[in-house]
Amino acid sequence: MPTITTINPATEEHIQTYDLMTEREATRRLETCHEAFVEWSKLTHQERVPILKKIGQKLRDHADELAALMTRETGKLLKDGQIEVEICAAICDYTAQNGPAMLADEERTHGSDAKRGPKRGLVSYRPIGVIYSIQPWNFPLYQPIRVLAANLMAGNGCVLKHASICTGSGMRLRELCIEAGLPEDLFQVVVIDHDTSDKLIAHPLVRGVTLTGSDGAGRHVGAVAAKALKKTVLELGSNDAYLVLEDADIETAVKFSVMGRLYNNGETCVSAKRFIVTEKVYDAFVDAFVAQMKAITMGDPTDAANQLGPLSSQDQFDTVKAQVEGSVAKGATILCGGKAPDRTGAYYPATVLADLAPGMPAYDDEIFGPVASVIRARDDTDAMRLANESRYGLGGGIFSQDEDRAVRLARDHFDTGMIRINSFGAADPNMPFGGVKDSGYGREHGGFGMKEFVNVKSIFLP
Repeated sequence: MPTITTINPATEEHIQTYDLMTEREATRRLETCHEAFVEWSKLTHQERVPILKKIGQKLRDHADELAALMTRETGKLLKDGQIEVEICAAICDYTAQNGPAMLADEERTHGSDAKRGPKRGLVSYRPIGVIYSIQPWNFPLYQPIRVLAANLMAGNGCVLKHASICTGSGMRLRELCIEAGLPEDLFQVVVIDHDTSDKLIAHPLVRGVTLTGSDGAGRHVGAVAAKALKKTVLELGSNDAYLVLEDADIETAVKFSVMGRLYNNGETCVSAKRFIVTEKVYDAFVDAFVAQMKAITMGDPTDAANQLGPLSSQDQFDTVKAQVEGSVAKGATILCGGKAPDRTGAYYPATVLADLAPGMPAYDDEIFGPVASVIRARDDTDAMRLANESRYGLGGGIFSQDEDRAVRLARDHFDTGMIRINSFGAADPNMPFGGVKDSGYGREHGGFGMKEFVNVKSIFLP
């Protein structure tokens, strides 16, 4: 029987081996999820609230255990794992608190009666069935939870196909949800290959598909789902640009640029990846930025003194290494880092590249690791042009002391789904999350995710 084995990227030690499910086994999980959905969908939104709250509390109660598990499976810093658990719990709390009102029936009017005036109408947000959730490894709890919480509140069921390297995290999440009182079959985890996954997408009981992953994966899953007439939400890759404008406060810009590039070992879709710096402040920013990146301490992710852990796997290490080497071969300059230490584990150092141009991986593509691309711009207008030149459009940032102008640029000119001004952060339950262009479509968080996979019913009254 085919298997997968999870490996600690810091030590290269094997953690656990899992059997891949057959198509029949996976289909049975889907069927039982649908059966549980039928009963769950009969509850009111308010009746679902206690379960969401209990899931959030379970996560908090097991925060240390969950953080340690994620660190073993993916190499993330232990402290980052603890932050991730709290974000997940906060998502559950937000969904429980706001879901019933956001999904409540809406009264509207339609047409007009000569005697009685406008006719009454009702808009109702009804659950549709099982949502198939395909998630990556960089946030083993957060990625599944942001889909699960929204869809449980909406009344749907959920089948999770998690990335193989964090299989244990996905299974432990399911166990905790059941301990919190969630019906056992309403949230299923399947351990399957890509061919079986495609067959689940096409199965009639799957009513919607959501994926977080690369734009290549998004194209494939989107095409398979479209052929089966399934709605999708795709949150894909990005090479987010952070603009350092002529009036930027350099200390602030450097602080959040280092944080934004190295958070979660640089393996974050909304990491700051391209730093587009205006000529006027280029030297000051680059000197300070490189100095701080050189000073980063890399090592054991369980040691609180370390600021950077390993990449998530040897495959990911090889990918990042090849992207840097490919950029250098085409003329990029390494300002710091760029050479992996001779040690056990998938460790890649904090790296800064300059002299970049189109055609280089560090300019065109997403580097999912602690590698910063610094790009020189003539002025603020040129910086905005360069930022939007990318095929991606997930997030980005602007450093400027003129906050009003930065807001105008973010709102009217920056072609992305999310923009940070003089700061960095990953996600917030109250703000929509998602992108445009090759970064995908659809939104999660902020109440938007709860309405992505519902039947918006129009009910016309006389």
